[in-house]
Amino acid sequence: YTVSAEDDAVQPNGEPYDLFALREIQDWIIKRQLILVDGVTEVNTSGGFEKQYHVTPDPTKMLRFGVTLPELLEALWNNNINQGAGYIERNGQQLMVRSPGQLKTIEDIELVSIESRNSIPIRVKDVAEVSIGRELRTGAGTHAGQEAVIGTAFMLLGENSRTVALDVAEKLDEINATLPEGIVALPLYNRTVLVENAIATVEENLVVGALLVIVVLFLLLGNIRAALITATVIPISMLATISGMVEAGVSANLMSLGALDFGLIVDGAVIIVENSIRRLGMATQGSTILSLRERLQVVFEATNEVIRPSLFGVAIITLVYVPIFSLTGIEGKMFHPMAITVIIALLSAMVLSLTFVPAAVALFITGKVSEKKNPIMKGAEWVYKPVLQASLRFRWLIVVFALSAVGAAGWLTSTMGSEFIPQLDEGDVTVQALRPPGTSLQQSIDMQDILERRLLEFPEVQDVFSRIGTPEIASDPMPPSISDTFVILKPRSEWPDPFLEKGELLEEWEETLEELPGQIYEVTQPIQMRFNELISGVRSDLGIMVFGEDLDQLASTAQEILAVVTAIEGAADARVEQTDGLPMLTLTPKREVLSRYGLSVRDAQHLISVAVGGEDVGLIYEGDRRFPLVVRLPEEMRLDMDRIGRLPIPVPTTANEAGYVLLSEVVETELVSSPNRISRENGQRRVVVSANVRGRDLGSFVAEVREAIASEIDIPSGYFVEYGGTFEQLESAS
Repeated sequence: YTVSAEDDAVQPNGEPYDLFALREIQDWIIKRQLILVDGVTEVNTSGGFEKQYHVTPDPTKMLRFGVTLPELLEALWNNNINQGAGYIERNGQQLMVRSPGQLKTIEDIELVSIESRNSIPIRVKDVAEVSIGRELRTGAGTHAGQEAVIGTAFMLLGENSRTVALDVAEKLDEINATLPEGIVALPLYNRTVLVENAIATVEENLVVGALLVIVVLFLLLGNIRAALITATVIPISMLATISGMVEAGVSANLMSLGALDFGLIVDGAVIIVENSIRRLGMATQGSTILSLRERLQVVFEATNEVIRPSLFGVAIITLVYVPIFSLTGIEGKMFHPMAITVIIALLSAMVLSLTFVPAAVALFITGKVSEKKNPIMKGAEWVYKPVLQASLRFRWLIVVFALSAVGAAGWLTSTMGSEFIPQLDEGDVTVQALRPPGTSLQQSIDMQDILERRLLEFPEVQDVFSRIGTPEIASDPMPPSISDTFVILKPRSEWPDPFLEKGELLEEWEETLEELPGQIYEVTQPIQMRFNELISGVRSDLGIMVFGEDLDQLASTAQEILAVVTAIEGAADARVEQTDGLPMLTLTPKREVLSRYGLSVRDAQHLISVAVGGEDVGLIYEGDRRFPLVVRLPEEMRLDMDRIGRLPIPVPTTANEAGYVLLSEVVETELVSSPNRISRENGQRRVVVSANVRGRDLGSFVAEVREAIASEIDIPSGYFVEYGGTFEQLESAS
């Protein structure tokens, strides 16, 4: 969801809402309520500016007053504290003793005394400026081409995603009523939408399947009451199946319910009903009318006649599903519910066909029963009888033909491609934009705004939002040069061309986005991206992992593999993991010079750390809200390395007067290119070549990639290649 302000909304101080105020509302109003929803484990925030109180010292003034940075830090620490002192008893009353000293306002911070010279205090405001500032961000959020505050609710492991998402959406509606006037929190991506679509698909399949089976029963059995009794097995067996699923802890999903086949469920019942009708018809020939006891006996005998083939039929179908329980890992979690559901349904139907169906036939099919063939069965017999007679006459020819058909089918199977599972169309799309290592966060935001506006030009796109870099909680760490762009599509009915293939639409996007310089793209789907990443650590369909020691050799081999993969049909979004090219400013302490001045490496590093990165020296409370108090150089000085080099470091002296040395004298400044990312797996360094597969199956693609790498790439000694992604599940499941 995004936290935004309407155009005419203003803060209590009369100023329009900015990213500071929106982030504060997210952190202290929305997040604190959403985290209490059952099943939510955390609420992560991307974008906006976290409010901080900044003390920005002026080195010139500090020199003038003889104040050092450690003294400023110590003064702020020592003057921003509340202290409890137990209690005292007086006149039978217990009094708690407390000494409040917490800083509350900018004025309080400015008046903190650092030290005193000739009874004249040197205060913070004499050597530094105090103001409201922002933290050094590692990530940001954008929405529809503008920077925004985006929140994401994360589900607790093992919870029901549909239930949790519905509860969060309901809670978000309640929270909106408590937000300041003109502020609104709007959902951007709701997992429930996909879940509801899947459930609707399952419902449609079940209803249509049941109706088709019932219609066929009416047409073929030729007896309305017999057809109704057989059709009744469907809802009763479904009720038993759902009860069993609840007891077994199996969720109703696309895999579990989607596998139900009502034709299989009524199979045993049809056999018993047909034979019972035949035997009742034989018993009521002429003017004979059977009593209930006689009908029960006839149906009992009729059921016994066909009970073995009926049971064997259900047992064989049930046994087909048993090997699925040998699947492990991701594939086991996906397919076990399907097998459990089908087996419960078949066993329920089998029990019903042996108990409920015979009893119902005996109770409700009364009077004279005439077994006759309806026109459909007569027509079928008219066609089938000569075919059967010809088959028996030329039986060896038929057997040879059948065996040839089986052999041909086996050969076709060996030439077919293979997939782990068919790709589910989630509806929405994720475009991961990758920019050169070292791209600043602000530069990424500017490039992302252009990317989002370009995507919004497509009439099929409803909304676009992005998460850039690493959010507040680093559950999905990325450098500022990478962004995940979520593209929400309109319903197909609102597309200019509702029959446009999604693949063609993505190709149009890629052609348009390639016009934007300085970035490459990987197009996938939100859940698919995360699923792939959880399986093998890569977000694409196939990850080729090169293991070894030397990063340069790994990068070189990976580039050779990339060239081979790109040339193979079906490869899309092929790229090499960005491992180098990260610019880094290195300030290396000169140990000999430091020792000459009586300084340690820590003295120089601490000054650099405080000046550039800042240091927390406590908290400022505003009611229940708390904000960091940070000492850091002014922004214009932090960005100027010459001015940072002129920062004074206090030097220990034998006399009472202090001495100083410039930072540039004790450190060596160098701009170097460093590794952008070092990935390790099983104790070894690795570089990943990733690719998505479009227009062909995953199995044959990976087989061709393996063959090409083995024949065209010379892997150095001590280095080796492994394959990951959904391909791993395909292999283990096979």
